[in-house]
Amino acid sequence: MTDAVDELIDRLHDEADRDRPPEETPDVGIVMGSDSDLETMMTGGRRRGAYDAFVDELGFAEQTDYEEPPEPRFTFETYVTSAHRTPDLMYAYAETAEARGVDVIIAGAGGKSADLPNMTASIAYPLPVIGVPVQEKSVDSVIGMPTGAPLVAVDAGKSFNAALSAAQILARSHDELRDRLVDYHEQLQEAVGTVSKELHDGGTVAFADRRE
Repeated sequence: MTDAVDELIDRLHDEADRDRPPEETPDVGIVMGSDSDLETMMTGGRRRGAYDAFVDELGFAEQTDYEEPPEPRFTFETYVTSAHRTPDLMYAYAETAEARGVDVIIAGAGGKSADLPNMTASIAYPLPVIGVPVQEKSVDSVIGMPTGAPLVAVDAGKSFNAALSAAQILARSHDELRDRLVDYHEQLQEAVGTVSKELHDGGTVAFADRRE
């Protein structure tokens, strides 16, 4: 292993040995197999990603320092833990996640051998893991878990939905977060209603012209 990997593994185990209150630890862990997955897993791709859902819609903050958490109550952290290139780091992350205070993991990977979500789910069990196939060709690999080894997964590239699902899990114990999810859903409903009214009242041609 390299010095950088060793340092990260030692850090994870050190954090797991500390007794920190839940409000000071990351609620959600986001891991990906490569930094090339970042566009899909976080933001800036063809569709909105997990970062957009957490930060823009639900008021989460990214926690980059385990010692000094950000002010918002709900937080997430982000790591690259390749199942093939850094299996020891992947194992250390999944093994220590629960002890470090993480309640849900979102794991994304691309390619035909997208093994990170599956392996993370196996090691982190019984912590819930939500898999994100970064590409269409990754779907079969991500969802192909045997009976008794559960993994929840979203459709290819939809890390935004993975973030919402993670928040839904957390919301069962946090009314504040439940209210945020309900508010977000009501905003979607209002947007659809507004569009439907404009389309009907103004007519199809006029509505289409305004969209161009």
